[in-house]
Amino acid sequence: MERIEDSAKIAVFKGKKIRKVIFNNEWWFCVYDVVDVLTESKDVKQYIKKMRTRDIVLGNNWGTICTPLELISIDGRKRKMNCANTEGIFRIIQSIPSPKAEPFKRWLAKVGYERVQEIEDPELATKRARALYKAKGYSDDWIEKRLRGIAIREELTDEWKNRGAREDREYSILTAEISKATFGMTPSEYKEYKGLNRENLRDHFTDLELIFNMLGEASTTEITRNRNVKGYPELKKAAHNGGEVAGKARLDLENKSGKKVSTRQNFKDITESELRKSIGKKEDDE
Repeated sequence: MERIEDSAKIAVFKGKKIRKVIFNNEWWFCVYDVVDVLTESKDVKQYIKKMRTRDIVLGNNWGTICTPLELISIDGRKRKMNCANTEGIFRIIQSIPSPKAEPFKRWLAKVGYERVQEIEDPELATKRARALYKAKGYSDDWIEKRLRGIAIREELTDEWKNRGAREDREYSILTAEISKATFGMTPSEYKEYKGLNRENLRDHFTDLELIFNMLGEASTTEITRNRNVKGYPELKKAAHNGGEVAGKARLDLENKSGKKVSTRQNFKDITESELRKSIGKKEDDE
């Protein structure tokens, strides 16, 4: 039976586990696990090596198709392993002469279809996100704040898009402007402060950090609209001003409570524990 266990970032196909991870807003699957499922080779690494040699085009484009991403091994350690998205996995399957490939293709198509469903009906994505966070061990109150923060963020990025900001680089700069004014740290500095690497920073915010982050972004949206801001330079000023609103509120709370809002606390222990349970004792280290 095929099933997808989003809550644990483990996919199960015909009783075998395939590690996966969210990267660039889509699922990426462990190439080693996929090849193992389709070939049942005694030496998967050697099979992959020969496959790349046999299929010259695949071998020449291996670095484009695959990306080393962190996954959890049986001993609970993070290790970088080659992963590919749905398109990349389909390409790899083309080089595997196996009768198991066809049902696997249908299984991957189902994963892609679910993603399309979420794009067409965002409520489905919200429901799955809530179930995912719940399975990881987050509290209901934290989950509600996190999901509300996602909605506020989407509202803000829609404003940026409609008012002339270009995605990716400019969005990152504007986000950093809000964060710096709110917390005194850019997102990259904040991740370093919390000891994070590729993890999503907001998934490791405490309740208070989520609240002030939401305040900074909601304030930026309000200022942007009320000033009818247009163009990147003015959007950057609005982002700084919005962050200042949250930053002043944060400092006021810290002065009156005697405790810092920003904390090194993260939720890595929770998520990694859940992953280790899901992988199981019999899974190969590779």
